[in-house]
Amino acid sequence: MRDFSTGHEWLSINTATVRKSAGADLPLTQIIEACVARGIRAISPWRDQVQAAGLANVARLVRAHGLQLSGYCRGGMFPAADAAGLRAARDDNRRAVDEALELGAPCLVLVVGGLPGALQGCAAHKDIAGARNQVRDGIAELLDYAKPAGMPLAIEPLHPMYAADRACVNTMEQALDLCEALDRGTRSPRAALGVAVDVYHVWWDPKLQAQIARAGQRRLLAFHVCDWLTPTADLLNDRGMMGDGVIDIPRIRGWVEAQGYAGFSEVEIFSTGNWWQRDAGEVLDACIARHRTAV
Repeated sequence: MRDFSTGHEWLSINTATVRKSAGADLPLTQIIEACVARGIRAISPWRDQVQAAGLANVARLVRAHGLQLSGYCRGGMFPAADAAGLRAARDDNRRAVDEALELGAPCLVLVVGGLPGALQGCAAHKDIAGARNQVRDGIAELLDYAKPAGMPLAIEPLHPMYAADRACVNTMEQALDLCEALDRGTRSPRAALGVAVDVYHVWWDPKLQAQIARAGQRRLLAFHVCDWLTPTADLLNDRGMMGDGVIDIPRIRGWVEAQGYAGFSEVEIFSTGNWWQRDAGEVLDACIARHRTAV
């Protein structure tokens, strides 16, 4: 394993982690400047933040500061209740690929979606198998668009608590089954379709080590870290800073790095009651310190 104790060159900040500062929205341009001021070399921006700041402007700032991206958040949300919804999802995902290319991202992260309408509080049906079929078809279609452009797609399996509304792909095993079914192409060093391993979502999985080994270096496209608090006050927006919860993050990082992963550890924390109430500079400083001691 790499030694993170003396520096933070392999730390990336998912910009959702500091989307708010002292409870107020923080523009992406200010997030970038705060990261650069602390010697943070990489970010993973969210599409809504990029849209608010302007794609061309963000791309210019990234290049001007010599920043790298660890990923781009996010594509996906493939299932829909009708043909018009499926077309809208297809078109939006193609735009996400184009944006990721403009920003120089190494992959587009996919949160695949669940039952149509469930995220808005009114599911159109209860057919989760049908939703998974739409996910498979949607990824296959997007892969046909992204692969020639050279933009890898990273399926992020989400914790089963999100199966209804955010992602009906909930384990590394499910994600890798899709990868192997849809991406049978040449054995390039980096797969066109792989996985984003987010410890918050997969730490509990008894098959995790074996599935990380199954993914291998080619399909391990991103690695996200935070912690699972006990008790958790909100299943979406109460993620913990690394070291504050029950996840053995160094053990999981060891499994990932044993396969040859040598990319960034991307801190992604949603925290309405704690970290989003603090000053963004304090949060970034905590990320740097915990990356050295708890990742």
